[in-house]
Order: sequence, then structure tokens, then C-alpha cells
Amino acid sequence: MALIRNSKLRPRVLVVGGGYLGLVTAQNLLKNLGRGEATVTVVDPNPYMTYQPFLPEVAGGSIEPRHAVVSLRRNLKGAEVVTGKVTKIVHADKYVVVEPEGDEPFELDYDQIVLAAGSVPRALPIPGLKEEAIGLKRIEEAVYLRDHILDQVAKASLMENDEERRKALTFVNVGGGFAGIETIAELEDMVRSAVAQYETLTEADVRFVLVEAMSRIMPEVGESQAAWVVEHLRERGVDVYLDTFMQDCTDKLVKLSNGEEFYADTIIWNAGVKANPVLVDSDLPLDERGRVTARADLRVEGEDGVVEGAWAAGDNAAVPDLSGGGVGGFCVPNAQHAVRQAPVLAQNLLAALRGETEFKQYFHKNLGAVAGLGLYKGVSQMGDFEARGILAWAMHRGYHGYAIPTIDRKVRVFAGWALNFVLGRDVMPLKDLEVPFKAFVEAAESKPAPRKEPAKA
Repeated sequence: MALIRNSKLRPRVLVVGGGYLGLVTAQNLLKNLGRGEATVTVVDPNPYMTYQPFLPEVAGGSIEPRHAVVSLRRNLKGAEVVTGKVTKIVHADKYVVVEPEGDEPFELDYDQIVLAAGSVPRALPIPGLKEEAIGLKRIEEAVYLRDHILDQVAKASLMENDEERRKALTFVNVGGGFAGIETIAELEDMVRSAVAQYETLTEADVRFVLVEAMSRIMPEVGESQAAWVVEHLRERGVDVYLDTFMQDCTDKLVKLSNGEEFYADTIIWNAGVKANPVLVDSDLPLDERGRVTARADLRVEGEDGVVEGAWAAGDNAAVPDLSGGGVGGFCVPNAQHAVRQAPVLAQNLLAALRGETEFKQYFHKNLGAVAGLGLYKGVSQMGDFEARGILAWAMHRGYHGYAIPTIDRKVRVFAGWALNFVLGRDVMPLKDLEVPFKAFVEAAESKPAPRKEPAKA
């Protein structure tokens, strides 16, 4: 295995992860580093950052998929961008193992490392879950989900068997956090619009089910707002089950802890996240949840004190919440913290490179929460101020339209929203995305038409 050393004779800052935190941290470093002061290297399996709060709207057809991602190379001019997966971190010797897709792994050394690998779905050992469910953490999943659901509607319109049609048009979402609520609301909105285009279907043919293990949804908002969202979803025909677990979904037969059983061709898993498992194969200090332990200044800290040259923030880090509002005393894994931690981390890392010993503490008091519930519907809470309906929906779009990085993406997102306002939601599915060569293969395998002999005079 080759070791790629920094040949530029200057310190290398290695950013593991090109999500929001990694992208914005690298941008801040590049903006403030002096000429020749350091090399910034970003490693991520994807060549783009995904703005995850937009995934429900991508799945619901309100945002074009490419508008919800940001190119790393285009927006990190001057940095080394490596498309590959970090599979091992050896901080004692300051190198990582990088595995590019379809190529040989190699070792990459560094002087400072930023752990911004984010999180992955927290899947539970439920029979059938791995085989039948789909998560919603990647843009590819959102695109697949949209086209799969619209394809289910099209197929169901031709089905004469009631049980098969009911199975095709039953959509289950497990998880009642923000991601789960926004997902089921956006999809319900989209499906109702799609069903209206088929004379053989009615809204009564469609069933949406939300399963939440806790006694309430959306812990980021007050109980009155959460209760209103439950009532709102039920008025839209969504079956909301609280204090309920999905126990099994083998062969798409969903079994709930309340005793109910039914078939569903679409099962979406939105039941929480966990730190990226790349951290497990490292010599860095982790807590019981697999997160890198960090100080409020975002330096990694273990039992023996600060780990020199290591920084962490975002979903893969246990960062103290100095505002006192975090669960267990730590910042919760959401975009609101990642947005604000990135510039603090970059500032402190620059100070360390320049030999300074004073570092800024990360402090952010939760300003509130906004959620979209489909077109012109939403809920928000800013301190004691609560909003519902179109005002909350506008607040949701305004906040996230502002928060997505780069002017290019902001313009495309707002332009897309404006077009949807005039033209309506786009419910046209694209077929065979999982097997794009299907038509070509079928054509290549088809038998040629028999050759006709010319008629004799």
C-alpha cells in the first residue's frame, strides 16, 4: 500500500468528510490561509456535498436533485479533493487509509485532521429491515424514492386485485423526528397530486402510516406544536402510531408492536442516526455512542487531555452544548449546529497552525425549528413564537434557502420554487434508474425479424 506524503513541504490539513461541516470548514481555511501556509485536502466518497434538509423536498418533487448538492471541486478552488472513503485513521502516526471506488487503497499523511464524517442511519436489528427498507440520508435515496413511489401509483392504476393495489399504495415511514415528519408530509402531498391524474384511482386507495416509538413527535418543538402536527397529519389521512415499534417487515409484511399487520411495498427508515462508523477503526477517543469526544473549542479530547492535531464537530462529534439545551449536555446532531461550528473550527485550527494558544469556544443557543409539511403547509417555533400553515412554510423555505451553501445553489433552489409556484408540483417519474441499460440489453437480445425473400417474377 503506497503512502502519499505531502510533497509541498507545508502542513497538510486533512478534512475527513465533505458534508456541510467539511465543505464550509475547508472554505473558511482556504479563504484565510496565507500563501503556502498549509495544504487543505478534503476526502469524501462523493464529489459533492448533500444539503440533507432538502432531501424530503427532493423526494417529494419540489426540488431538482442536482440543486440540493454542491460540487466540492468547483467550490474548493486551491484544495486537494480526493473522491474516496477513509477506512482507517492512525492518529499516532498521522495518516489515514483512503479507498477510492474501484481502485487500490492508499495511505495519506497529515499534520492536522478535521473529523467531519457526519452520520449514517441508525438501523436496528429488525427482521427484513435491511432487505426491504430504504433510508433517506443520500441524494440517490431521495431520487429513487420519488420515482419508486410515482411508479407504484402508475402500476396500481392498472391493478384489478384489491390486495395487490392496497399493498402498492401503502407507504410506511418509521421515525417521527423532523426528517420523518417532513418526509411523510411531502410524499403524501405528492401522491395525492399524482393520484388525481388517474381515473382508476381515488385518494381512498392510498394509505400512509407513520410509526414512532416515543409518545410524541418532533422533540425540537413544544408539545402543543407537536400535538398539532399529529392532528394535522391525521386530518390528511395519515395513520399516526405513537408508542409503537416496527417489529418485523420481512417480505414487506409490516408487523407493529400494537398488533397490527399489513403489507406495504414502500418502507422508509427515518429512525435516527449514529456517528459514521469510520471512527471505529481509529485510535481517537470515542464515547459510548461512537462519537469523537471533543471540547467546546472543537479540539478532540481524551482521558489524557487534548489530542494535538485533531479536531471534530458535527454529527460525528460529542461537542459540549454550553447553552445547556443539548440532550445529555451535548450538541444535538442537526444542521443548525454544523452551520455554526464550521467557522469556529476553521478559526481555531488557523490559530493552532500559527502557534496561538487561545481558542474560541463554540456557543450557540437554539433559535428554534422550522419544518415543511408539503406545499404551503408547515410548522415552526422560535422561542415563544409559534407559527403554523403557510407562514411557517415560508419561514422554512426562507431559512433553508439561505442556509444552503453557494450563491449558485441558492439561485437554482429559489428559481425552482418559483417555477413550481406557477406550474405546480412535477409528478413525472423517470423509469429504470436502477437498471439504465435495460432497454439497450433488451434490444440487443431481441431476435431480428425474419428476412423476406424477394418475390419472383
